[in-house]
Parts: sequence; C-alpha cells; structure tokens
Amino acid sequence: MTETRAKIFLVDDHPLVREWLTNLIQQNSDLIVCGEAEDVPTALTGIAEIQPDLAIIDLSLGGGSGIELIRSIRKLFPKVAMIVLSMHDERTYAERSMRAGARGYIMKRESTKKIVNAIREVLKGNMYVSDELTALFAKKFVSGPSPTNGLPIAQLSDRELDVFRLLGEGHEPREIAEVLNVNVKTVHTYCTRIKEKMKFSTGAELQREAIRWSNDQF
Repeated sequence: MTETRAKIFLVDDHPLVREWLTNLIQQNSDLIVCGEAEDVPTALTGIAEIQPDLAIIDLSLGGGSGIELIRSIRKLFPKVAMIVLSMHDERTYAERSMRAGARGYIMKRESTKKIVNAIREVLKGNMYVSDELTALFAKKFVSGPSPTNGLPIAQLSDRELDVFRLLGEGHEPREIAEVLNVNVKTVHTYCTRIKEKMKFSTGAELQREAIRWSNDQF
C-alpha cells in the first residue's frame, strides 16, 4: 500500500529558495510539494485550490506581509498548519508569528535536518521553535519582556513593525504602500505612530534607526 504523502505549500518571494525547499522536501517519502507562491494573493488562491496540509511561509512577501497572510490562512483555512521559515530574527518575529497562527518558526540558517524535523513535528500537531527560543520564552514568562536590541520594538503593532522593517531595508513610503497594499497616507500615519512610540524626534532619526535595527537582524 502506497504511503500518503503530506502536501506542503511554499510561500517565498525568492525562486531559488522555493527550488531549494522543493528539492529538500521531495527527498522525503512522506512529504511532497504541492504548490508554491511568491506573494500573498497567489498564496491565498493556491491554498484555496490545493488545500495543503502545511504551508511554509516567509515573512517578506510582495502584495502584503507574511504575518497578515498567516492570519488570513488561519481564518480561511483553519486545517492548514503553518511554519515560518525566515531570515528575520526569531527574537523579534517568532512570538508575533505564533500569535497570528503559525505553529513553528525556524531560521533559514538552520540545517536541512532541522527544517524537515520542524515540518514533521508541526504535521503531528506539535509546536516547533529552536532551543534558544524555547529558553527565551521561558525567561520571558518568568521575568517579563525585555527590549529588543535596545529599542522598544514590542510596542509596535505587527503592521507598524512591517513598515519599520521595510524602512530599514531602504524602501520609500510609496514603495512600502505598494508592498503592503495600502495607500501612502496610511504609511505616513504608521511612521508617525512609530516615531511617537519609539520617541524619535524626526523622520531622519526614524530612518537611521530602522536601518541600524534591520542590519542587526541578520
């Protein structure tokens, strides 16, 4: 009797990463890649058509944010498990991703063995995070949250953090509006809120600190 293979859907805006993940996953007799997408709209359409068992999602996507995509999948397709596979620092994004609906978070720098282990654990219904993150969660539970890289990042909403990250990657407000599928006035409003929350005096200070923070994430 042929073993049923769990269907995996890939969401990443880099074709090379999707190809690498496909090659990795297809080497396992219990797993198969059933579809892929490079942006949020394509991901939602593909997942609706294919109904995969699990989606592997990057946080930096065209046509919206990975966090928002996770929320949408949890709402529209609650049976689809999700893992975030990202270059972004787990200390900043893992908890937000899990609150949105992901059941695992793994950095792209991890070994291929750990990535496959994460897939299998989440397919079993378990959560998967690194040992370092488990220890960090335990410490936070005991002593409360601490600042990230000296900045009050935890005060930002998920969408404000998206804007802050994109500013740090060198995007102009109009480009950010296109990526997040909002109008440019909304982006400026988010920038104002970020300045207030993080106590930046000027837009130049916001830009400088966003770039510095972004560089620290990798």
